[in-house]
Amino acid sequence: MAPSALTPIEEYQLVYQDTPSKDNYIPVVDHGAEAAKELIGHALKSRVEAIDHDLCGAGDEDTFFVADLGEVYRQHLRWKKNLARVKPHYAVKCNPDPQVLRLLSELGAGFDCASKNEIDQVLKMGVDPARIIYAQPCKTKSYVRYAQQNSVKQMTFDNADELYKTKQLFPDAELYLRILTDDSASLCRLSQKFGASLDTTAELLELAKKLELNVVGVAFHVGSGASDPKAFVKAVQDARFVFEQAAALGFAMHTLDVGGGFTGDDTFETMASVLSAALDLYFPPHIRVIGEPGRYYVSTAFTIACHVIARRTVNDATLGTTSYMLYLNDGVYGNFSSIIFDHQNPVPRVLKAGSDVRYDLRRSGYDTPSMVEYSIWGPTCDGIDSIAASCMFSEVLDVGDWLYFENMGAYTKCSATRFNGFTDSHDVVYVCSEPGAKALLGL
Repeated sequence: MAPSALTPIEEYQLVYQDTPSKDNYIPVVDHGAEAAKELIGHALKSRVEAIDHDLCGAGDEDTFFVADLGEVYRQHLRWKKNLARVKPHYAVKCNPDPQVLRLLSELGAGFDCASKNEIDQVLKMGVDPARIIYAQPCKTKSYVRYAQQNSVKQMTFDNADELYKTKQLFPDAELYLRILTDDSASLCRLSQKFGASLDTTAELLELAKKLELNVVGVAFHVGSGASDPKAFVKAVQDARFVFEQAAALGFAMHTLDVGGGFTGDDTFETMASVLSAALDLYFPPHIRVIGEPGRYYVSTAFTIACHVIARRTVNDATLGTTSYMLYLNDGVYGNFSSIIFDHQNPVPRVLKAGSDVRYDLRRSGYDTPSMVEYSIWGPTCDGIDSIAASCMFSEVLDVGDWLYFENMGAYTKCSATRFNGFTDSHDVVYVCSEPGAKALLGL
């Protein structure tokens, strides 16, 4: 049975101009997905054709991104259509790109921050602190003081020590008890590090009550890049159990945080349908529900372009074959860190071969040129700096040619390093394939 004295929190309002009934209005999506390829291709072509590798200055030929803000906009509308009950709080750690944050702020989203710097970045945009959740169960003391000084009240915990820390530093905080989940079907598992098991939640709630702390909800995270909808169902069921435990102790919980784990591929609708049904079954409508999507919003919005800085020819006398090792100006210590940290497999495609720009080139079924095998490597001295062990192109690529990789918006630039002295700062060229996003950003 649901607790009887729960107080919902007002949803953040998404305002559209010149709309007779803005409360329930979802704009019609422009055919921006079709225009996106043209805009991205033009941006890539303009940039690489302007570079003379024989005369340019050091750094002028560095890796760069093209970001389609219209794709972020489309993903937001897709979320609202399929998970209307769940208020998105974008996981800043996934990609703290300032224009992405600005667009999501204009769209009325909240923000999931895990550090002082992330909180600071969002606050400096003028975002209301009530739209931020400090979703880090194990927090640095000085960061907790910073959150308190800036009225960022929502934060998570999963152990007794964190409750004592909160009592000392921020007794007025609005706390979410993060519970353990089954994240075995996710790309990046988090349960080994975070989450209170159900056999400890009662004693944690009792301690919070004794310390006179304000526990307002339950949080969970089924792991980054989740693939099993049943994980959400079980987590929602467990959250309902903890809500009832809290009600028995006199807590008036009003919010459920369903965390992240959402992917932007074609499994999203199924995942959203299963989650929505579970929410409606176990939580009445007056319970506020938030989520922490990250990769869902940005993965497909960013394309990266890298150029070939060196080539090594590999001749196999036994087989009579010739293949090539291509060395790019970016690798796993840079924007391809997602290969190691996020279990991604970026797919290389030819952008420019000689003077020919070949973005999104599609061959007919009758065009079957001979293929050349390549392995692709990053620029550092480390042997693990491998982007692709084997791939095939019809072109014979050489130094100065360019490759591009799509779906590079999640856990890429944010975790790049300066290992071997290579830069971790790369330009982003912005395009926008949706008029609605252009209007919000004043482009």
